[in-house]
Amino acid sequence: MFRALADPTRRSLLDELFREDGQTLSALEERFSMTRFGVMKHLKQLEEAGLVVTKRRGREKLHFLNPVPIRLVHDRWVSKYAEPWAASLSALKHRLESPMEKVFEIYIRTTPERLWEAITDPEQRSKYNFGARITSDWTPGSRYEMSAMDGAVALGEGENLEVDPPRRLVQSAVFLWSDDVKSEGTSRITWEIEPIGDSCRLTVTHDQMRDGANDEIYGGWPMILSGLKTWIETGEVLTTPGSLMYS
Repeated sequence: MFRALADPTRRSLLDELFREDGQTLSALEERFSMTRFGVMKHLKQLEEAGLVVTKRRGREKLHFLNPVPIRLVHDRWVSKYAEPWAASLSALKHRLESPMEKVFEIYIRTTPERLWEAITDPEQRSKYNFGARITSDWTPGSRYEMSAMDGAVALGEGENLEVDPPRRLVQSAVFLWSDDVKSEGTSRITWEIEPIGDSCRLTVTHDQMRDGANDEIYGGWPMILSGLKTWIETGEVLTTPGSLMYS
C-alpha cells in the first residue's frame, strides 16, 4: 500500500476517485496526459494494494476507492499515539469516502462458512459491529433487527433480499440511532464472499443512498471490517474509538 501511495500519479488517481467515485477507465484517462495503458498500469497497482476496488456494471468496469487498508494502518499503529494524529487520519478516512455508492474490500484468513457465521451470528456480530447484535432467521424475504443493550436500543432494521450462504447476502437497511439517520430512508448493503486460497475476499457494497447522504450511515464500514478481520483471525476485539460504543 505504501509503495502504491508513493507515486504522485497514483495519488492523483485516488484524488479523482475521491472527487467522483465509480469512474470508468475512459473517464479517468481523459484527466491524465498519458496513454490508456499507463492509466491501466497505475490502476492495477492500486487494485493490488487494495486501495481501489472494481465493479462491473453491464459492459462498464467502474473503479471505487477502498479506505479499509488505511483504516487498518490506523488501527495497527496510529491509534496508540497522540490524539492529533488519530484525528488527522480520521479526517483522511472521511475525505476518501463519498456518497451514493461505497465499495469496501478486505481479505480475511478464514473459510467462507466461518466468515458467514461471523456475519450472521448475533453474539459474534456484536464483537466487531460497535457492540450491536443482529437477529434474523436468515431466509430470503425475512426481516432482521439490529439492536443493543439487550434490545433496549434499536439501531437498524431491514429485509434480507437475497440469502445465499456462504457466498452472498443482500439486505435493505434503515438506520434508527438518530433522527438524522432515520431521515435518510432505505439503502442497500451487499455482502459478497469469495474464497481465495486459504483466505476469503469480502466485498461490502453500500448503495442506493441519496447524493450527499449523512456519512454516519456508511462511514463506519472500515472500522467494522477491520474489527471483523481481527476477530476472526485472532479472537480479539478491537478497542478503536467507538468500536464498542454499544457494548
